[in-house]
Amino acid sequence: MHSDESTLPDGTDDTLLVAGYRDDGSLDRFIVHHLDDTDARRRVLALRAAQRRGLIDAAHWRTALTDADADVRRESLTLVAAARVDPTLLDVVVAALTDADALVVDAAAFALGEHLHVAAVDELVRVAAEHDDARCRESAIAALGAIGDDRARRTIIDALDDRPAVRRRAIVALANFEGPDIDAALSRAGEDRDWQVRAAVDQLRRDEE
Repeated sequence: MHSDESTLPDGTDDTLLVAGYRDDGSLDRFIVHHLDDTDARRRVLALRAAQRRGLIDAAHWRTALTDADADVRRESLTLVAAARVDPTLLDVVVAALTDADALVVDAAAFALGEHLHVAAVDELVRVAAEHDDARCRESAIAALGAIGDDRARRTIIDALDDRPAVRRRAIVALANFEGPDIDAALSRAGEDRDWQVRAAVDQLRRDEE
C-alpha cells in the first residue's frame, strides 16, 4: 500500500536516513511501509535503512530489483552485493545485466562478482564483449576474474584490446588464470602504450614471485 503524503511526519527523508541507527519497533514498521513509497528517493532511503536493520525479505528484494525507477534498481543491486540473500535472487540480478540503464548493468555485474555466481558467466561474457558502455564491460571483466571460470578466459584476454580502464581491469582478472595463452597475453600487455596497464602487469608479476 502506497503512503498517504498527508499522514507522513515532517522530515521523512531525514528520519529514514538515520533509521538504521535508532531502536524503535514502530520505526521498523515505518521503514518497511516506505519500501513501497510512491517517491523513488524514499524507496531508496527505506532500502538502506531496512538493510541495516535486517528487515528485507526475499519478496522485498525482488520488488526492489525490478523497480520501475533505475535509482532504486541500482541501490538494491549495490545492497545485494554485500548481503546474504537467497541464491534464487541472483537469477534476478543476472536478468539485470540486460537493463537499459548502464549503471544498473554495472551494479549487477559487481554484485554477481561479489557473490561468485558461476551461473552468470555466460551473460557476463556477453556484457564484457558486447556492451556499448565501457563501465559495464569493465565491471563484467572484474566479475569474471573474481569468478575464475575458464569459459571467460578468451573474453578477458580479448579485453586487453579495449579501452585503458578495461585493459587494466583485465590484467587483474587474469591473475586467476594460468596457461601459455595467459603468459603470452601478459607479455604483450607489458608493452602496452598505457603506463598504468604496464604497471598493472608489473605488479601482477611481483605478486606471483
